[in-house]
Amino acid sequence: MENKKVYIETLGCQMNKSDAERMYGMLEHIGYTQTENPKEADMLIINTCSIRQLSEDKAYSQIGVWGKWKGVSINEKGTRVYNPYPKIVFAGCVAQQGGKNILKRAPYVDLVLGTQRLYELPNLVKRIEAGERVVSVEEKPFEESEIQINRVKSINAWVPIMEGCNNFCTYCIVPYTRGRERSRKPELILAEVKKALSEGFKEITLLGQNVDSYGKDLPEGQNLSWLLRQINAIEGKFRIRFVTNYPTDITDEVIDTVIELDKVCEYFHIPMQSGDDYILKKMNRRYDYATYKKICDHIRSRVKDVTITSDFIAGFPGETEEQFENTLKAMTELELDYSNTASYSPREKTVAAKWVDLYIPEDVKTERLARLNEHNRACCLASNKKYLGREMEVLVENFEVRKNGDKVITGRTRNNKIVHIPCDRDLTGEFINVRITNARTWYLNGELI
Repeated sequence: MENKKVYIETLGCQMNKSDAERMYGMLEHIGYTQTENPKEADMLIINTCSIRQLSEDKAYSQIGVWGKWKGVSINEKGTRVYNPYPKIVFAGCVAQQGGKNILKRAPYVDLVLGTQRLYELPNLVKRIEAGERVVSVEEKPFEESEIQINRVKSINAWVPIMEGCNNFCTYCIVPYTRGRERSRKPELILAEVKKALSEGFKEITLLGQNVDSYGKDLPEGQNLSWLLRQINAIEGKFRIRFVTNYPTDITDEVIDTVIELDKVCEYFHIPMQSGDDYILKKMNRRYDYATYKKICDHIRSRVKDVTITSDFIAGFPGETEEQFENTLKAMTELELDYSNTASYSPREKTVAAKWVDLYIPEDVKTERLARLNEHNRACCLASNKKYLGREMEVLVENFEVRKNGDKVITGRTRNNKIVHIPCDRDLTGEFINVRITNARTWYLNGELI
């Protein structure tokens, strides 16, 4: 088959989006081109997320639709069999978790591809093209080599620097789907960064479930700070970010690096998950409220205009109203700039999933999440108001002509604040100076200086 086309539906985090870019690049080498129209694809890939049940349900729903597109035929024995095309690949965290059971649940799937076998994709595709049905979810990671990456057209390039997690929080499936912590080879990371910059990307975001653990499995001295210095030394004007940080793993060396390096942005994403000490202990988080606050205070005392964002879970098993209110109180007292929020969702294999008798009723979780979001909005607005009248550097991400005819450019400050600016010209990819004129809940307004 010539001129083969592939479509990838990606659910979940930035790591999954980065994986999709790698899959597109690998598949191009074996004759596949990317399409935005799933109905014309010869191969359909669902790149799944298992952090919450809703994401998992969405994945199965989507491949159910694709299975109908594939259709069935009757073989010479009179048996109904699924047609060979389009090939359907079930990839990502749900694939790693479900393994062979996915083929039983969805017999029209051709390949189950676990997160740790990503770089085996070209060989596996050749096997399913030959008529095999394959499950590849072995926990030993398939060795990475330098590959082509077909990045989504934008300003920011996502670059994974490590995979997996060793923390085993009682609610989190990541150690079971992404495996244990593994650092990518620095030469591969640096080559990928240089390639992205040569393609016109102006911001590099280093990704990891816990970026502070980078280098623990590499020769001494090759840690996150060392890697940031290597990237910062690359010629050209661009920005560097890194996510996600585990609170107690943030070192003074990392903070010093953020202060000293001109390309590294003043931004830390530090998930807290709960503001109550008892719940934090039940979550197996290695800190209490006082420790987390001390970390935030320390960073703010040293890094000018730093933005600190977080994650919170509402309705963790056994959480009382008083304990939940401690989370609301923490969000306000810590003056967090923004937080990702979610209600608790039990995940198979995790410790907390066994605490069925402690589950919070769905209506209570929904109500608590609504209050959590209300507090989040208040914190975001208070944070944004701090920048009224300030002059700030913005990296322009897009240009749009709105329905009313207004022409607006949108970009981000170094500390990750979104800014909308009236402008007649498309300045996408340029660094500009603006004065902040208005503060809204989720963004700032500005004017060109």
